[in-house]
Amino acid sequence: MFAADDFFTFDTGDGALAYRDTHGEGPPVILLHAGFLDSTMFEPQLSALNRYRVIAPDARGHGNSANATRPFRQTDDVGALLHHLGLPSAVLVGVSMGAMIAIETAVEHPALVAGLVVGGRGLDEPQYRDPWSQRVAHTQAAALACGDMAAWMDAFTSWAAGPTRTLEEVDQGIVDKLRQAATRTLSKHTAPEPDYLLPVSDLASRARTIDVPVFAIDGALDSPDLTATVDRFLDAIPHSRRAVLDHAAHYPNMEQPAAYNALVESFIDRVH
Repeated sequence: MFAADDFFTFDTGDGALAYRDTHGEGPPVILLHAGFLDSTMFEPQLSALNRYRVIAPDARGHGNSANATRPFRQTDDVGALLHHLGLPSAVLVGVSMGAMIAIETAVEHPALVAGLVVGGRGLDEPQYRDPWSQRVAHTQAAALACGDMAAWMDAFTSWAAGPTRTLEEVDQGIVDKLRQAATRTLSKHTAPEPDYLLPVSDLASRARTIDVPVFAIDGALDSPDLTATVDRFLDAIPHSRRAVLDHAAHYPNMEQPAAYNALVESFIDRVH
């Protein structure tokens, strides 16, 4: 397990960004976490992927990293981290928001990316057509708009179950970790705070230029509207591959860590 004092930080010129670093001797791997969470979601990978140098940052405005005070792009923060560590490139492994950041980095900073592992999100915003997904997304947005954090948290954690399970059917240790991480991130922000995040332009069309190995790992129980965004990304990459893990939804690295880690290890070994 990794505790708060395992964090390192570096100054970006707009506050410090925090990251965990196993200092392993193998090829570098950057783990990019899901939205509202932080690097604690990757504890099963930080503990097990010991043949590699595994680095897990907290995205700006999440976990132990500083909030933005001016416009920024998440991909540029990844580039700054690699520069700070003196690493010419790394395999990027992202879940949900982290997958989107990984794709942005492969487009915007291609020399920094040796390979991509994504899951839970791909290209474009989800088109919520599934009734369950529509209901959860609407509840989450409405709760955030009116400041009902309890209702927001219930909706947010529902993604961990997916449309075919109840949250009670998910390992409660995982649910607790999600709640704790989301609470840490929410506590850093206030309602009138400006949103300084900038998107990478023309991402969908530019994704076709990605020429590094791409591998998707999704949970079989995830929302089909979320995995459809991964479908769109893989359609743009001719030689991409995909695996689907049973008994897992939006966070397969947490629900099925042994299977997830084995797939990631196999991919990294092929890349290197």
